[in-house]
Amino acid sequence: MTVLVLDNPELFAQAASLAAHLNPTPNAGAPRPHRMKFHYGFNKHGLSDADLAMIGQHALYLRQNPGVVVRIHGHSDNFGAEDYNQFLSRLRAHTVARLLLQAGVGEAQILQAGWGSSRPLATPEDHAANRRVELEYLTHSATQALPG
Repeated sequence: MTVLVLDNPELFAQAASLAAHLNPTPNAGAPRPHRMKFHYGFNKHGLSDADLAMIGQHALYLRQNPGVVVRIHGHSDNFGAEDYNQFLSRLRAHTVARLLLQAGVGEAQILQAGWGSSRPLATPEDHAANRRVELEYLTHSATQALPG
């Protein structure tokens, strides 16, 4: 194992400055919204007015922080065929992504994943809790590790 010791304070300050530039801290503008889960009715992919307002807050945060990336996870319950559940979960994630894009969020800031019924939030029998979209904010280093 190789260990690098920086005993030059000037060089250390330059390295810290470069790291801050590559991984900027979020702006002090709008705080990141606290609500990260949005639930759906059976066989639905539209959001309520309150959910749309919350997505708007996420869009504002992302516009003010262009270095921040969000991954949208779409989920479904286990009713019906898994192929359809997979499609519905992708549709839910895509709908939220489209709303963010329409609100001015950069395309490079949005990643999508559709999980079907394979990742239930609650027990598989709790269908209402499992029909959802979850937003996950990723760090700069995590997005670099993701495959293109």
